[in-house]
Amino acid sequence: MNDFLAALALVAVIEGLLYAAFPEQMKKALAQMLETPSNQIRIVALIFAGLGLIALMYIRG
Repeated sequence: MNDFLAALALVAVIEGLLYAAFPEQMKKALAQMLETPSNQIRIVALIFAGLGLIALMYIRG
């Protein structure tokens, strides 16, 4: 459970740094996401989740 919470905290840190470093670009990215069809967002999200799971399994050995 501690690893899961650490991973969530790391996601928050990385996302916060992106918004702090590139606020205008993040606004543009969010506006573009609103125009993207939900199915396309879902497919990309599932692909990234799968890649993340594979990477985690590889790293954890």
